[in-house]
Amino acid sequence: MKRLILSAGVIASLALLAGCGSATSQPQQPAHPGPITAGEHTRVNTTYGTVEGYLDDDVYTFKGIQYAKADRFMPPQAPDKFEGVRMCKLYGPKAPQRLDLVWRDNTQTDYYFGNQFVIEPMDEKNCLVLNVWTKGINDGKKRPVFVWLHGGGFSSGSGHDLDCYEGRALADKGDIVTVTINHRLNILGYADLRALGGKYSESVNLGHQDIVKALEWIHANIDKFGGDPNCVTIGGQSGGGGKVSNTMAMPSAKGLFHRAIIQSGSGPRSGDAEASIKFGPVFLQELGLKPAQAEAKMDSFTYQELVEAGSRASARLAKEGVRVSFGPVKDGKYIAEHPFDEVATDISKDVPLLVGCNFNEMKFDISEQKTEAEVKAALTERLGEEKAVKFMEEFKKAFPNEEPKAMLYVDTRTRGNATHQAALKTRQGTKAYIYQFTWKPENNVLGASHGMELPFMFNNIAVQREMTGSSESAYKLADIMSDYWISFIKTGDPNTPGRPVWEPYNEETGPCMILDNTCEIRYNHDKALIELTQ
Repeated sequence: MKRLILSAGVIASLALLAGCGSATSQPQQPAHPGPITAGEHTRVNTTYGTVEGYLDDDVYTFKGIQYAKADRFMPPQAPDKFEGVRMCKLYGPKAPQRLDLVWRDNTQTDYYFGNQFVIEPMDEKNCLVLNVWTKGINDGKKRPVFVWLHGGGFSSGSGHDLDCYEGRALADKGDIVTVTINHRLNILGYADLRALGGKYSESVNLGHQDIVKALEWIHANIDKFGGDPNCVTIGGQSGGGGKVSNTMAMPSAKGLFHRAIIQSGSGPRSGDAEASIKFGPVFLQELGLKPAQAEAKMDSFTYQELVEAGSRASARLAKEGVRVSFGPVKDGKYIAEHPFDEVATDISKDVPLLVGCNFNEMKFDISEQKTEAEVKAALTERLGEEKAVKFMEEFKKAFPNEEPKAMLYVDTRTRGNATHQAALKTRQGTKAYIYQFTWKPENNVLGASHGMELPFMFNNIAVQREMTGSSESAYKLADIMSDYWISFIKTGDPNTPGRPVWEPYNEETGPCMILDNTCEIRYNHDKALIELTQ
């Protein structure tokens, strides 16, 4: 049976009616409801016109602000200026994407990460929007700014499709400005059409060009929302973490952000540009177009027709040994180099990094019991007998309190990539801080799976209780983690008074902050496990 999950609404804001946001969007209820007011005192004069949000207790909230415009497969441009006041009180639409990526069968567990996505309107023309939460507007105060790049790989998601993405709690607790953004995805955001030439000569990494355009808007306007354009942190989880990595390798983004957070999305390399550039001509053939027809006819196809033609083109290329995936590629201009390959990119050399992952990442059901003999047999099949025995020995040293079955779902690949990124950043002479999130919900089969840390660092346990439960330990850890994240956003250092000291990474001792009911630094605790599985 399929289940549709909708976000809770801020009922009062419905009466305000929408301007920037779609009237069919579902606004979220704040974690700590209070009076909601609107009027002239909630207006901000941006570069492009006046926007009106609302005051949610003591946090000013603006939703669905347009930061750019773009024609199909074209680089983003500055939005049009407008007269009057534009209402920005409801979330705007998200980029077109396949609904089956956000609406799934609930058959395996009581909770599956994908089932909690909010089903939102999609609009190709009006999806380049952002949302802002701040404790002061037009007050001359320079608050640190946190810009969140959503997960969902490079094919799905939005800046508000999980309840815990709401930026109100962080803005309120840390007196920072929280911003979430939408940008183009999948074939519309990452098809490489440069080989078609003409007006498509810059049609590559469009989703990331959108991200830079959002950062440019923030640089030009965030001071009016009480933010400091010279103290901006970009952060993201999963695909959002990959977006952060690749943005760090974009010359056009240099100077637009000053710290970076990568959660469960560490990847050293961008995609293969030599392969991606072969996509355009084959894609055109699958659309039934000749090169001379591309510019005039491309807009006549529906989104679904583009997706289907793109799938056929990718399949054809795969038969020739050319693998094309719709994600960021090192094109040499927009993404100038691989962000963390043999060395970290020099483009963001001075940007400190907070990076880490979760204990069991993509294993969402950890309920099945296994004897140690069964674990050994499974590991032997995977690693061979000698490595399996060594893995079991090292696992018990690294995680002495875990059950034997945990050996089968512990994530070492993402953990290894995160360690690699921290090491390369440190070699640049810039500090990196690394974590491993190992907290598990009580009576929950998810464990410390992919995305479990999100409600904690956003300090939003209350709005995502179906994911974390509502135990005292969950709220306690969220208080600690949000302190760490807020401190890093403010200073580039997560340390904050009254919390366990978080040492910067170094390759010799490998300090890693374990985020659990007890937060503590451990040194090279799982180094042998990582090396055994690389």
